Amino acid sequence: MTQHEKEQVAIFRFGVIFPLLDDTHRAWGDQKRILDTLTRKRWEMPGSNRTYLSRATILNWYKHYKERGERIEALYPADRSDCGRRRSFSDETACALLQLQTDFPKLTIAKLIEIARSQQIIGPEDRIKPSTVYRFFAEHKKHKLHTQEDLRKFEVELANDLWQSDCLHGPYVLHEGKQVKSYLFAIIDDKSRLITGSKFYLQETTEAFLDCLWTALRTRGLPRILYTDNGSSFRSHRLQIGCASLQISLRYAKPYRPVGKGKIERFNRTVRMQFLPDLPHELSLEELNTRWSSYVEEIYHQRKHSSTGESPLKRFLDDVHLLRGAPQRLPDHFRAQVERTVGKDRIVRLENHLYEAPVGLGGKRVKLRYESLDRVELYYQKKSYGFIYEVNMATNSRTGRKEPRVAIPVIQDGSLFSGGLR
Repeated sequence: MTQHEKEQVAIFRFGVIFPLLDDTHRAWGDQKRILDTLTRKRWEMPGSNRTYLSRATILNWYKHYKERGERIEALYPADRSDCGRRRSFSDETACALLQLQTDFPKLTIAKLIEIARSQQIIGPEDRIKPSTVYRFFAEHKKHKLHTQEDLRKFEVELANDLWQSDCLHGPYVLHEGKQVKSYLFAIIDDKSRLITGSKFYLQETTEAFLDCLWTALRTRGLPRILYTDNGSSFRSHRLQIGCASLQISLRYAKPYRPVGKGKIERFNRTVRMQFLPDLPHELSLEELNTRWSSYVEEIYHQRKHSSTGESPLKRFLDDVHLLRGAPQRLPDHFRAQVERTVGKDRIVRLENHLYEAPVGLGGKRVKLRYESLDRVELYYQKKSYGFIYEVNMATNSRTGRKEPRVAIPVIQDGSLFSGGLR
């Protein structure tokens, strides 16, 4: 199992035990009630076809996490003793087979498997029996029939218990002489309706959302739960590992089902109705964000909200004494981590970029932690060797090198003999 796969499993396990970590206002018997809920829930586990968890498994993860300093590394899976043996088809294959069944409902399972092989959903070496796929379809259908979606309105008890986030396609702005589309990332506190973080960006990327999130964390504290859309800007490994490191439960809305994040959707509608129509036709991104900041702080946060009967700012400040502050170096918690082997020429490769490792690490297995490709830190045996930089071939060509001492044949008096070392 690769380092990335181990981190994905650890993030999943943290999400499972997260309800057990919050012991605020917990009464006698609450832990048993939470465990009963977790064991009844159907899960999608990374790298496994299991869908249910036992009480003992959950408590074991919880015990490891608490005993090892509440670090995400405590939830990493141990290396398997049966490494190399083939396992059942993955969750990705299962989802693809379900989609095929939806697209071709009248085809037999044998024909669906044949199509899956032709589309390389199932590899030629995979031996998946029709009976296995049949049982999987039957179990999925049974669960779907017995699952009823709960659409009741809700509101959490305290500020920062839950943040909801989304990305809104904004107006076109003038950038480098061209009209470019803008995107509004916004984060709303569920209880108070306060906008904890928001800003217009030129791209709908993970980097843009992280910039918005870090501003929110620094100014408004840490939430217990961050609820986001399923867009690619939110499905980032950096976001997942960072939230787990800060003990924030990162949860995703179901695709095409926005009802779970109704408050941020309602806020987006307010933006479209009250803010966007009054904007001039030509303005820069800086001017747009200046207008936006004034609207949020001077109008939206001060005005009485129709649902709560209070202004978002007042309602948020009522719980300010209960909030968790953010650490100093937030980006350090959101750095991706990979393992690489340094070449004998001290070159280490990361995403098709070549970096030069310090002297003495040739041939060593090292860890690279980075928030961007121009800020990569190298670790060996849990010790930091500082930031490494891309190889400069021109500089290396002018660097002096010690030539090896070898024996050179010398001709003297017409005879050939081995001379001294030169």
